[in-house]
Amino acid sequence: MIRTLIAAVALTSSLLITAPIAVAATPVAATQARTGPRGALVSSDHLGHLTREQAADYLTGYEIDPVQVRREVDLFRIVYRTPGVTGRSTTASALIALPSTGARTLPTVAWLHGTRAYRGYTGSMSDDFDRAAAIQFAAAGYATVAPDYLGLGVGPGHHPYLLAEPTVTASIDALHAARTFAGRAGKRLDHRVLVSGFSQGGVATMQVGEALQRGEGGSFRASALAPISGPLDIRHEELPATLDGRLDGRSAAFYLGYLITAWNRVHPIYRSPAEVFRAPYDRQVEQLFDGSHREEDIFAALPDSPAGLFTDGFLARLAHPTGTLRRVLAANDEPCSWRPRMPVRFYAGAADRDVLFTNSVSCQRSLAARGVRAPVINVGDVGHFPSASRSLPLVLSWFDRTTAGR
Repeated sequence: MIRTLIAAVALTSSLLITAPIAVAATPVAATQARTGPRGALVSSDHLGHLTREQAADYLTGYEIDPVQVRREVDLFRIVYRTPGVTGRSTTASALIALPSTGARTLPTVAWLHGTRAYRGYTGSMSDDFDRAAAIQFAAAGYATVAPDYLGLGVGPGHHPYLLAEPTVTASIDALHAARTFAGRAGKRLDHRVLVSGFSQGGVATMQVGEALQRGEGGSFRASALAPISGPLDIRHEELPATLDGRLDGRSAAFYLGYLITAWNRVHPIYRSPAEVFRAPYDRQVEQLFDGSHREEDIFAALPDSPAGLFTDGFLARLAHPTGTLRRVLAANDEPCSWRPRMPVRFYAGAADRDVLFTNSVSCQRSLAARGVRAPVINVGDVGHFPSASRSLPLVLSWFDRTTAGR
């Protein structure tokens, strides 16, 4: 869920503009940017063009098998309208990756990223794993839409981490804005969307899939869901493992500190940080998770376990949630309590100590109870980030089989 430490491929070497798709950057007037319907395109910027060789090198830099690279790729950042956490209109950004192809209608992938606490560590903003994921799908021929979510990228405000509704609206509105954008290049996005995401994005995959099935995406429909290593059962799997030491302590402190500060901004869980966080973190933690601090710096500033970060009283409250905390958990920890009408496959690593493998198994059981068969693909005895690198080519192969014959 945190920023991967795999070495990045530098933009100066990989994003050489050689034959970009003919879509001009389209900044709009400030007065226009403050208005417009959900999913309205506000602006776009061309980030670069990758040849097949450059795309393969980029994927190799993130330990993603490049064997399925078939197309050159153009990368763009778009800004679009979407509701904020209060329902008022705001803006969010997304990465769009388009393959170089003569086809007019492009199969569509929505890629949903994992935990990012620093707004600059998103696919539209920097070289990172999520940009690599978008490049993988685009290089295989898929138009790929990778939203930054609210409060990340160039979107204003704080990120509402792991809150379902704003994650869903920002992701679906990115699809609508991407459709407008692609139309300017003479391309059409297939309305049957293949959805995948890693970690936080694994939860979002299920949430967005459910919303699309309910018709919240207009003509867009989810045609397959592939969550990777997602915390799909926070209350029964992830939170108990956080509290009893089965997860990596420093990562657990990071995730849980981020979660509580983000939720408190929208649904007040505490009146003063001192009710929740031990000194001196009670005076630091909200600023650390304000979107302007790099994740490696946040890690360095936090203790090596939740017990060092939270008060004893709040740890007991986490073990037995009540009040607002219980209500917010219940409202945002049900990604598998529905009956998908599209195929679903889970991917996870058995040795993951950031997000337990049992999260995927729990979600699988929940779907099975509703009559849905959804296999869990064990990608090996690997940790969190290696599970993503191993899963992506498998997800792509499955998407290829799913779309064959369209």
